[in-house]
Amino acid sequence: MPGGFEFGGIGRVMLYLTRAWRACGVGPEWILIDPRGPGSLALAPFYLLASLVRLVRERGRLDLMHLNVAGRGSTVRKVVLALWAELLRLPTIVHLHDFDYPADYARRPHWQKRLVRRMFDRARLCLVLAARDRAFLEQTLGIPSERILIRPNAVPDPGPPPQRARGEDPLRLLFLGHLSARKGVPELLAALARPRLRSRAWELVLAGGGEVARFRAEAQRLDLASRCHFLGWVAHEQAYELLRAADILVLPSHAEGQAMALLEAMAHGLAIVTTPVGAHSETVVHEEHAILITPGDVDALEAALARLLDDPQLRARLGAAARRRWQEAFAIDTYAQDLIAVYRRVLAGH
Repeated sequence: MPGGFEFGGIGRVMLYLTRAWRACGVGPEWILIDPRGPGSLALAPFYLLASLVRLVRERGRLDLMHLNVAGRGSTVRKVVLALWAELLRLPTIVHLHDFDYPADYARRPHWQKRLVRRMFDRARLCLVLAARDRAFLEQTLGIPSERILIRPNAVPDPGPPPQRARGEDPLRLLFLGHLSARKGVPELLAALARPRLRSRAWELVLAGGGEVARFRAEAQRLDLASRCHFLGWVAHEQAYELLRAADILVLPSHAEGQAMALLEAMAHGLAIVTTPVGAHSETVVHEEHAILITPGDVDALEAALARLLDDPQLRARLGAAARRRWQEAFAIDTYAQDLIAVYRRVLAGH
């Protein structure tokens, strides 16, 4: 996996998974192979080389390699690891996490596409987040349907949600993720700057790395600086504190795999505004668990936030339904047990 347990959504779901294994006492023995490293990408080749060496040293005690794959450089590094696993005769599972893997694949030269297909084809099993990813593997890469499993992400139980009625206090909006245009941060600031929202009592916390300086300057330009708090990257413990203190999660992304912030907000019983991109349309239903808007639609984002700011009953209803949906489908304890069963199935040759 890339960058360790605190690097992006892949790291976070694997952190929750390994903690759940420890808690239940029956999970697999595992080691972490990080071919990217937590720092500058310039150091990634050295981490990759160290990963190859470590696999040789550890081969005698390894039964299976679980490869977490995203696009861009992640795919290159995982292709190298998959080829190395072939040489070592180490079975693999390929677990795809990406906001738009078909586009990433289409941009690659033919020789790279051939290696990507080999990585997926040689895997004992492929895990994907949603039906769209399964269709890509079947239709573009030619992977048989029986070797593809849809397994959405999962998060732990943060405990019962707090009482969120705040009287006359400003409502707390939370954006949790990498600050970028892909995540819809420009539209979020533009919507909040409009008179309809500017006149209401709210404050916005933006927690995540990315283009923090750019969007802090944009908030200043829009005269929102006193109401927008940019925290930069936060560890998962602090993210949970922010979720517990928030009233509304807003994630107006243009593209996603399955955002961990969405699942974490559901577990916390938050009212949510997001977009039906990636696996989100398979995660929540519009007006039942969240308000879904079209990516890039500032008018719709403004209207959705105004509704939630004005209607505490709507916030409570959506938050309670979102938490029930998380309990039914995205709890980490169930996910951890299911993955153990997947590993056993692969190792048994079924």
